[in-house]
Amino acid sequence: MAPRFLYDLGKLDLNKIAIPIEEIRKINPHRYEMEQLSGIIHIDYDAVTAVGVKHVGLDEFWVRGHIPGRPLLPGVLMLESAAQLCSYVTRIMMPEMGFIGFAKADSTRFRGTVVPPNSFYVIAQMAQMNRRRVVANCQGICDGMLTFETVITGMPV
Repeated sequence: MAPRFLYDLGKLDLNKIAIPIEEIRKINPHRYEMEQLSGIIHIDYDAVTAVGVKHVGLDEFWVRGHIPGRPLLPGVLMLESAAQLCSYVTRIMMPEMGFIGFAKADSTRFRGTVVPPNSFYVIAQMAQMNRRRVVANCQGICDGMLTFETVITGMPV
């Protein structure tokens, strides 16, 4: 049985972007093909949890070759979406840390697929934040189903 979502998405209007891509770009340096967030829907500062979205299109760089005739969002890009959400949250809450780079992923489990066109939601619940590293429990959701779960560690770069 799949675990429960880290945040109750039923409480949110998933079509309403609270932090658009233009604001994310002021914090995260990723551009072009490496931008893996379309927006942030919600940040709960008390629970130190955020919900982001990636609108997965048929025109993305990986679609043609992964997998021809049946494109699937690569798992590594799912993880990158979560890492970018964690980086944004950390920079907002602890700006003195500077840019946070993806250091590792633990206990990763892929449970479903993301087929374009679709909206892919990422939840990041920060478990540890200090000047040396951040650790977050993360999940990906598509069509109401858990697609992956992982624990991401990031470090100042």
